[in-house]
Amino acid sequence: MPMGKAIEDSAVSGAEPRVHRRDLRKSMSDNVAIALIVYTGLHIFFTVHAMKEGVSSTAPYFALAILVALIIPACRWFEKRWANLTDEEAHGSELLGAFRRDLVLLWGLAIGLPMILTGLFKLAYAAFG
Repeated sequence: MPMGKAIEDSAVSGAEPRVHRRDLRKSMSDNVAIALIVYTGLHIFFTVHAMKEGVSSTAPYFALAILVALIIPACRWFEKRWANLTDEEAHGSELLGAFRRDLVLLWGLAIGLPMILTGLFKLAYAAFG
């Protein structure tokens, strides 16, 4: 059946077009995974740049410990917070505001924390190194 005919038939029969809504559970899980990759890439970039400027070679190990101690549990919290939604909640629109707020916070951490950590290590090295 040609596509035009199928559209006409559904319009005539009164069938509502299917609207695909995104699954907030999967979307948050995808964002967490990508945010961890972005965080790691930025962390490596800033750490290598700081090491070229003379920051102690032990600083990357401290930063890695912070990664494990702070970022991974925070990302797991975001993921768990959205994983237990029902199908209706996951595809509904009433949680979109909270979802967007969590995405802004997640990405703020993923992008901002590598810069903040590197800056703190550079300040500490300048003050005590």
